Amino acid sequence: MKKIGQFIYSWGNGHYSRMMSLNEELPNFIPQYEAHFASKDEIYQKLLQKFPKENVHKALAPTPIDGKYGPDVFLSMVNALLPVRGNPPVVKQVASYLKEERALFDSLKFDLVINDGDMGPNVLAKNRNIPSIFITNQFRPRLWKSRFYFYPGVWYVSKQIAKATKIAVADSPPPYTMCEYNLNFPEKLKEKVVYVGHFASDKKKKSDVKSDLEKLIEGHKFGYWMRTGNKSTNDITGKKYEEAFSQMKKEKRIISHARADQSIDKVKDADGKTHSISEALEKKIDWIQIDVGFLSESQKETVLEECDYAVINGSHTVMGEIIGIKAKPIIGIPVYDEQTNQIQWAQEHRLGILANNTKQLVFGISHLKENYDSFVDTVKQYQKNFVANGARTTAKLAAEMLESR
Repeated sequence: MKKIGQFIYSWGNGHYSRMMSLNEELPNFIPQYEAHFASKDEIYQKLLQKFPKENVHKALAPTPIDGKYGPDVFLSMVNALLPVRGNPPVVKQVASYLKEERALFDSLKFDLVINDGDMGPNVLAKNRNIPSIFITNQFRPRLWKSRFYFYPGVWYVSKQIAKATKIAVADSPPPYTMCEYNLNFPEKLKEKVVYVGHFASDKKKKSDVKSDLEKLIEGHKFGYWMRTGNKSTNDITGKKYEEAFSQMKKEKRIISHARADQSIDKVKDADGKTHSISEALEKKIDWIQIDVGFLSESQKETVLEECDYAVINGSHTVMGEIIGIKAKPIIGIPVYDEQTNQIQWAQEHRLGILANNTKQLVFGISHLKENYDSFVDTVKQYQKNFVANGARTTAKLAAEMLESR
């Protein structure tokens, strides 16, 4: 039986969600195979809950040092050569994790390797003549001018990505590529690059029975505010949102916190009083804000269909889902350079608005509402050229590579 190794970078949830979408499609093209997964921290725990323990392995790929809000740039740089908060120097971490992954390669003898964000397996696969696919939405991305000192790292990473047999860009082909400003492929590498399409899915996942939340939002105009990413990214996004809410007393919104905590679920009325969702529905409360710890798939579908716009931090997968699938304009307030580039592209194509701070965020929502029809028309035109089902295309590519091996 063929063995497929799947290595998932643990910083953020985008890598994990893409790979899980791919795993839903792989059996449609490869009827029998044995899958093994590798990651660390929160992603490793998610994998243990989803797959047999013997098929889940630790891959200790170095990640940035978490700050209070987002990555701590200074400590992450110090960690390159010195231990920080129990993390060995990155140089030592790289040597250690490659040694462990090398042992995994040699013991399991993969027939194909698929990597999302974890570059080490590209090198190991190439050295063993094993075909590999690297899934990404960035290659030598543009950086903020103040981050010029990151370029040596960017170039090092790009060299490791280039060792993959195929580079699967999880986006629509040019000129409709949302992550265009995060891609700078040299000419000699372009034969390896495949624009497989966004991993956002257009499959409906709605329940026939409406929840109280879905009933509560019927007939209302509101914005959908998404908090995504790991804890520090989620926290800084939430902090920026709260600052904006203090200046938007009458703007209705639903905030998804991306945390499986039901104590978050509450409804706030125009007077600032809070209610449970069921109570607000029963009493027909004129709500101004709804906080939800974690939306079900059905609730998420309903919210995206009913909202006027979405406020996000610029996650690539999320942008594809909202703009490409649901045809809704976005306001993006980024945390990372990568997200800034994607939202900048969306703004230039009039699919949304880039906000670098709270003042710009509040103004952006006002500007979007004043010119709403124009934004919607542009988004719907873009939707016609949007390529989804990246997971299916990548699964088909994986099957073809296995057959030709």
